[in-house]
Amino acid sequence: PAIPGMDLDAPTQEFTSIEEIAEEIENYLVLKHITEVECIYGCSMGGAIAIRLIANGKVQMNHIIVDAGITPYRLPKIICFFIAVGDFLMTLIGKYSSVKMLGYMFDPKKYTREDLLYVKSVLKNMSAKTIWRAFWSTDNYSMPIIIHQPDTPVNYWYGENEKKARKSDITFVKDTFKNVSFSENKGQDHAEFASLYPEEFCRKLYGYCQ
Repeated sequence: PAIPGMDLDAPTQEFTSIEEIAEEIENYLVLKHITEVECIYGCSMGGAIAIRLIANGKVQMNHIIVDAGITPYRLPKIICFFIAVGDFLMTLIGKYSSVKMLGYMFDPKKYTREDLLYVKSVLKNMSAKTIWRAFWSTDNYSMPIIIHQPDTPVNYWYGENEKKARKSDITFVKDTFKNVSFSENKGQDHAEFASLYPEEFCRKLYGYCQ
């Protein structure tokens, strides 16, 4: 699913919230009479949506992969607010930066000019409202009162170079779901697996879903 407010084919949409997007996905599957999916995969913000879908428990999932998924901060709201403000301002700077300036924010050994042009096009399409809602909701989304415990393990992936940054997310997943497993991807940073190592990503994903 394309995230509202970040879909280049739907430039007038705005981001809503993690909870609403998860509900839209559930409603779509119900409408199509789909009650079971073979594999669910979500990365970073998509991982947050996946976590909310898992917790809701409205769809049977046979394989679950959350790749560096963001979990709700367990901090005072005032601290969460200032974190969101910092992320919002940094992204806004990126939105109005040139491709050359964006190059200073990404590792040139990993990201090509074509990659940066794509990032620039997505950022250009995102409104300030979408940027703010995306950061605020992803960092502070709610969980259902009763957490569904899936039959299959929640497999949480993370990059070796982001292990420290994902520490609270790993703890949250451990505390929330009874059946979890973890997999560290060597030499990777946040949300790099699918975009920078697609062949290795596909092999691992396919192998896990057997």
